[in-house]
Amino acid sequence: MKGNTSASPDVLVLGGGLVGSAVAYGLAREGAKVTVVDQDDGGFRASRGNFGLVWIQGKGYGLTPYARWSRSSATRWPALAAGLLDETGIDVALRQPGGFHLCFSGDELAEREKRLSTLQSELGGDYPYQLLDARELRELLPAIGPEVAGASYTPMDGHVNPLKLLRALHAGMQRHGVTLESGDGAERIVPEGGAFTVHGKRGVWRASRVVLCAGLGNRALAPQVGLHAPVAPNRGQVLVSERVAPFLHHPTMNVRQTDEGTVQFGDSMEEVGLNDFTTTGVLSNIAQRGVRAFPLLKNVRLVRTWAALRVYSPDGFPIYEQSARHPGAFVVTCHSGVTLAAAHAMRIAPWIAGAPMPDDLSVFAGGRFADARAHLTPAH
Repeated sequence: MKGNTSASPDVLVLGGGLVGSAVAYGLAREGAKVTVVDQDDGGFRASRGNFGLVWIQGKGYGLTPYARWSRSSATRWPALAAGLLDETGIDVALRQPGGFHLCFSGDELAEREKRLSTLQSELGGDYPYQLLDARELRELLPAIGPEVAGASYTPMDGHVNPLKLLRALHAGMQRHGVTLESGDGAERIVPEGGAFTVHGKRGVWRASRVVLCAGLGNRALAPQVGLHAPVAPNRGQVLVSERVAPFLHHPTMNVRQTDEGTVQFGDSMEEVGLNDFTTTGVLSNIAQRGVRAFPLLKNVRLVRTWAALRVYSPDGFPIYEQSARHPGAFVVTCHSGVTLAAAHAMRIAPWIAGAPMPDDLSVFAGGRFADARAHLTPAH
């Protein structure tokens, strides 16, 4: 049996993806003794199948605190990247030059104006953005195609290499003494005597605090500690090209050039249950939209495709909460593990360690889904 009582950690983090690793890294930097319990490679692994954006524009439409929360993470990202580089030697390739959301019609541009102007008004004007017509956009992105009607731009956006980020977080948290128990995901949590006993397939662990960062697994784990996390899968598919000469120095929502020179394409959202397979029709649509955006990519060879399952709440926004019934149990779940990594390491982790709850966090409690009329709307 793993995890004997004499070696009990202060905090058990259930899940070793981007969310759990960022929280564990932050907790360890706060001085906590942490054990991460993670599944084997048979898990869905959304952290290895995402697009790598640190994205702010448009987020929070319908829930203004989410706009503030996302932006608070983006502003902390340089410190997170610098800290990881200093501690692990891994450059996560953070670039924050601003980003573009491309529009292919006047109606799409009008919708962007509505969304961004509403957010700017709700945030008291502190939300910089520009709406660009086709001519203005071409001056900034010369490779843009003639079918693009324009774009929205904000200086708040950027991107990273998500695989390097995951590797750096794992290296950093272990450098700070975190124990990683891989290959044995949590199945049952028993609150008893002011602590929590977590049972896996083969191991048992006990700690006074437990943090649910298990992605889609949080749906089953949360009720065991008096929490509510009705998350569901949403599939996204991605194409990756061969390396090409640098042409795109800003990320867009649908196409980005990585630090290694490859190009990623992806803009799909599908409710297909736990099916994480790629499909030819969706990949074809993604490729066509990418070529419409940047015609120079027409003859570029594709080298890889993948599909991954996002972790979506019913309204698309995160769930952050400490259990009222079993204090010391927390749930941390979202679909923006890259964008919010800095907030998870630098704001959520101190809260779990005992600092005051960050401003606005109470609006993300899972109890908001008690109303059965809650529905899924993307939080982009």
